Amino acid sequence: MKLFPLKRILTLVFTLVAFTACQSIAQVSYSKIPLSKLESAFEMYKEPAITHRRFTHADLQPLIQKHSGAFQVEKLGESIEARSVSALDWGKGQTKVMLWSQMHGNESTATMALFDLFNFLEGKGDGLDDLRSLLQAQLNLKFIPMINPDGAEAFKRRNALDIDLNRDAISQISPEAVILKKARDDFEPAFGFNLHDQQIYYNVANTPKQATISVLAPAYNLETEVNDVRGNAMKTIVGMNEVLQQLIPGQVGKYDDAFEPRAFGDNIQKWGTSTILIESGGYVGDPEKQFIRKLNFLIILNALHQIATKGYEQYTTEEYFTIPDNGSQLMDLIINEMQVKVKDKRYPVDLAIRRRESEANGAYFMSGSVEDLGDMQVYFGFETLDATGLEYTQGKVYPTAFESVKDISEEKALELLNQGFLAVKVKTAEARQLHELPILVLKTTEKFSGGWMTGSTPNFFLAKEGKLRYAVVNGYLIDLENTKKQEFKQRVL
Repeated sequence: MKLFPLKRILTLVFTLVAFTACQSIAQVSYSKIPLSKLESAFEMYKEPAITHRRFTHADLQPLIQKHSGAFQVEKLGESIEARSVSALDWGKGQTKVMLWSQMHGNESTATMALFDLFNFLEGKGDGLDDLRSLLQAQLNLKFIPMINPDGAEAFKRRNALDIDLNRDAISQISPEAVILKKARDDFEPAFGFNLHDQQIYYNVANTPKQATISVLAPAYNLETEVNDVRGNAMKTIVGMNEVLQQLIPGQVGKYDDAFEPRAFGDNIQKWGTSTILIESGGYVGDPEKQFIRKLNFLIILNALHQIATKGYEQYTTEEYFTIPDNGSQLMDLIINEMQVKVKDKRYPVDLAIRRRESEANGAYFMSGSVEDLGDMQVYFGFETLDATGLEYTQGKVYPTAFESVKDISEEKALELLNQGFLAVKVKTAEARQLHELPILVLKTTEKFSGGWMTGSTPNFFLAKEGKLRYAVVNGYLIDLENTKKQEFKQRVL
């Protein structure tokens, strides 16, 4: 029998034990976080000071300072209007991850989720310490929650120089772009999260389902090739999509990956950081995006866990490409087969209407517009009306002026609509005063615009054999025989 020296025997034993331990660690690390655990974390740590998607730089400063004990808070620089851009750092690990939000000032959904995440990372004694400890040991996180504070102040996309920061990665004309580029270069993250909002009219291509979340591993060249850097981002997205499909099945889209040579996401991918774009779209009944905020929290936390454990390696780039593309086929209202009269002849047309959001007096109102008409079968409506047999009919202005908006009740407005009046006049009203009445309110004019052609404001009635059946007010459909409570957001004209 061959004898082995004691030293070799001990070495073999140590190697076997070490290998077994590594296998055990790998099995633990690769296990997925249950959705219930992610949801529990959100419910416990949702930041109560943020309840809506319109907030300013000043609103965030106390919240940033609240975390200055657990996080390293650093002022990276200032915006054009001298508002600070801050970073919050957390974790002691070797793998660096950078997350930046609100590059566009009116895209704030993920910013809310980041403050929820700060609360979670600072928590303890909640049954989630194992997850928190893992992230802290493996990751070094840098958060930049508001890149464009001047845009956030006015709740607009661009900065104070009217530049789209996501098209300023190369020229770096804006100080905010310089700050972001320097933060990336100094930190050199392995992974990056580029956090945005998209318009609510994106759908999952060729389906009526809203793209509540859209994702992308941006291209790094015109050929949209896949290298290891981009591939790791794709694989991480696959894991994130698994979480989303449990909550919003069929409502995740993949953003167009055409290379944009000026964009930060594309260039940060090119510079060697595996970059993941999250676009928050719309969800029915969630105008302030509080549910979508939750989705952001869940998938970001899931992704950080994947990165900490290299769990993304269990997915493939082929799985990423099975995520359906985004479409842009959603409308607020589609009216099919409406009869319009031109030179004494009637034509059946479909109308596609959208209501866009505008800012006024620190709040917002909606402005309806006819987007297209003719054959609209390629579009899907949040609301659809079969108007077969119904004819376009103009509305009138009620001749007697009311003293103010407060003197008009919703019941009175509906009564006037049934009499053929689409608008009322008021004697006194503040400039661009907002109201929620289902009727147009006039202060500075005796007339209102309305029509059915493209670009027109959709203000009209639909009648059958002379009897008014529906009113369309600023793009909102009102059933005159079955009125229901709707949320109107309009302004005095």
